[in-house]
Amino acid sequence: MKRSNRKLAVVAGAFAIGLSSQSASAGWFDWLFGKTADTYTQTEHPIVLVHGLSGFNKLLGFVEYFNGIPEALTESGAEVFVPQVSAANSTEVRGEQLLAQIEEYVAVTGAEKVHLIGHSHGGPTVRYVAGVRPDLVASVSSVGGVNWGTPVADAANNGALDGLGNFFFGLIDTFSGGGGLPQDTGAAIESLSTDGSLAFNAQFPAGLPSTYCGNDGEEVVDGVRYYSWGGNKVWTNVLDASDALLLALKPMFDEPTDGLVPACSMKVGKVLGVDYAHNHLDQVNLLFGLVGRNAADPVQLYRQQANRLKNLGL
Repeated sequence: MKRSNRKLAVVAGAFAIGLSSQSASAGWFDWLFGKTADTYTQTEHPIVLVHGLSGFNKLLGFVEYFNGIPEALTESGAEVFVPQVSAANSTEVRGEQLLAQIEEYVAVTGAEKVHLIGHSHGGPTVRYVAGVRPDLVASVSSVGGVNWGTPVADAANNGALDGLGNFFFGLIDTFSGGGGLPQDTGAAIESLSTDGSLAFNAQFPAGLPSTYCGNDGEEVVDGVRYYSWGGNKVWTNVLDASDALLLALKPMFDEPTDGLVPACSMKVGKVLGVDYAHNHLDQVNLLFGLVGRNAADPVQLYRQQANRLKNLGL
């Protein structure tokens, strides 16, 4: 067989064997055209991205909460899951919902552990899972996490929003395919309040600094690595409609904030920075990826974190 015909036969075999597998097909194309596979985010363990209050996996089938982030991680070698938990409920209820899905992920993939990255209320949610099942968790990353509470929840913690909130969060569940997850606005607000957060921290103190806004949180607890990052800007892009809403909430704060969470409240474990020029939605690349002109690329921060974990052999 001529050399050219032999290569065509190999290529045909690649299509026959690997057409149903995107990664396999990509591997063959990389070989054929002499490309080097991008493994920058190829962690040993799968990455699980966990949404915050009023969050979802995909809304209406195409609006992503973690806008463009799963794709960016996957394209560089990571295995990524984006679960859906209650848009509004207590940290413990959301944590148990998340744990059930993680148990499915490890069963399907054969992985021993996962990396958890939680945004906003997703921060304490992933901390809960790491607290009750550290054997399933390789690392916890809290992004804009409400780890010490927020004045916004303190102001709303009077029951006035419960009925309307449950209706609204129920709609989010319906239009994102949540399958009828229970919504409890009052429980969510209580969990995110200062008092609720402190009560939670007493049960799940892993990685927390010894004092509010401290930087001495342990990086490794029970074999789990803890990290955090976030932003401290509210007005970031004149085209971003969320900026105006967050700016209206700014008078509630007497310290640096991303518009919903104090920067100091975000700190847990190794603090990678809570001074990025991001507001609360910028941290998950919303709305539409609009950030300030000189702000760090939010997607790149997730890629850097995956690479950091990869370089640790995790």
